[in-house]
Amino acid sequence: MDKCGSAMEFLENKNILITGATGFLAKILVEKILRVQPNVKKLYLLQLIEKCIILIVKVIGKDLFQVLKKMWGGDFDTLISEKVCLVPGEVSLSEMGLKDSNLVAEMKNQVELIVNLAATTKFDERYDVALGTNTLGVKHVISFAKQCPNLKLLVHISTGEGGGLILETPYELGESLNDIQGLDIATEQRVAEEKFKQLEESGASKEAITLAMKGLGLERAKMYGWPNVYVFTKAMGEMVINDVKNNLPVIIIRPTIVTSTYKEPFPRWIEGLRTIDSYTVGYATGKLTCFLAGITAIIDLVPADMVVNTIIMAMVAYELQPSDKTIYHVGSSARNSMRYIDFQRFNYQYFTKKPWINKDGDAVKVEKVTVFNNMTSFQKYMNIRYLVFLKGLEFANKVFCHSFQGKYIDMKKKVNFVMRLIQLYRPYLFFNTIFDDTNAERLRMDIQKKDRETETFLLDPKEINWEDYFMNIHFPGLVKYVFK
Repeated sequence: MDKCGSAMEFLENKNILITGATGFLAKILVEKILRVQPNVKKLYLLQLIEKCIILIVKVIGKDLFQVLKKMWGGDFDTLISEKVCLVPGEVSLSEMGLKDSNLVAEMKNQVELIVNLAATTKFDERYDVALGTNTLGVKHVISFAKQCPNLKLLVHISTGEGGGLILETPYELGESLNDIQGLDIATEQRVAEEKFKQLEESGASKEAITLAMKGLGLERAKMYGWPNVYVFTKAMGEMVINDVKNNLPVIIIRPTIVTSTYKEPFPRWIEGLRTIDSYTVGYATGKLTCFLAGITAIIDLVPADMVVNTIIMAMVAYELQPSDKTIYHVGSSARNSMRYIDFQRFNYQYFTKKPWINKDGDAVKVEKVTVFNNMTSFQKYMNIRYLVFLKGLEFANKVFCHSFQGKYIDMKKKVNFVMRLIQLYRPYLFFNTIFDDTNAERLRMDIQKKDRETETFLLDPKEINWEDYFMNIHFPGLVKYVFK
């Protein structure tokens, strides 16, 4: 076996725990392992009990596993029943919410690899929810991992964030992006708990509590230089790792914006909306006619199957050359960057040729959006073009006994949609960050030495022609799997 080793050999007869098993990347990882190494010993898939049921009924029975089903034919169900063990649990809870003592004992004794993919990825998630899963959940996973005597490696999936050139180096406990001192995870937990208790005691409605907790998350994130609660709580999760891992073998994978599969198990598969996909859905459905973005701003993307391939190959590399400081950036900004101006052009080209058909059977006609490269010009445009008119329409609607109700509601929805997108994604619309991927590139170079696995475990973003990817893979995948 050479420096990179064989992934197939590495995975054979392994017991692997995967958290967040119904998530986008987790399902692709499960499919990949079963397809390339059916002799894996056992995949323990941790997820909420109701989502465990969903995993069997709505996931393994759907498109993602069609290649695997074809390979195994009538033996597919046998493969799943022998190799997959569904584990009801929740990483945000102490002991990961595990209840079955016999299963827990089995897992602790058997598990050799843990891949922590459990996360809430909403940019505007409630602070208590995001903190519980993305930060405190990491602590619970590490606690479990330390009780596994045969554990070889814990792989934690984080996310990339920052400005300028970001190195593959760890976050230290208390570190902030704006050099503000005093970030303390215990304090953040207490702030979230006290805010929630205060809201409950005041008799606030569920909707009001949710809104307030979302606002708190954004407030705390911005206080320390992060643009949203997702990347803030994920960064604190990394801090937890460095603080409590001790001698536990850990590597961290930081994907950028994860998009639809490039090649495996087949092109185009996607689930849910990525950061950029909200723009595409809004544009294609006629809700978005203007946008704010830096003309030269970078949009850092990586197909989901490349992320999964990196996870597997990073585990192989670690087995051959262990290190206590291994972080991999998985993205494209350093090797094959794309700009927002190109992304907007691809949207226009695709949806003018293949317009989206709405629920009434009508093709939605799209035009080139008006793009603003600074907030001042954008706000001025919105005030003149929409907000003043919307106020006038609201007044007329009241005067004329709600005769313009439909038009008013429709326009208000479009304006709110645009403003919400801008609020959530504004930091990424002027993105000036390059993610150094020295470790990831070294991994790619190593795998190129093994011809038999280069295609099976494709990692290199330089392989991607972005125009071809969007026109023939990503947009068709969005329309098929995501558009409602």
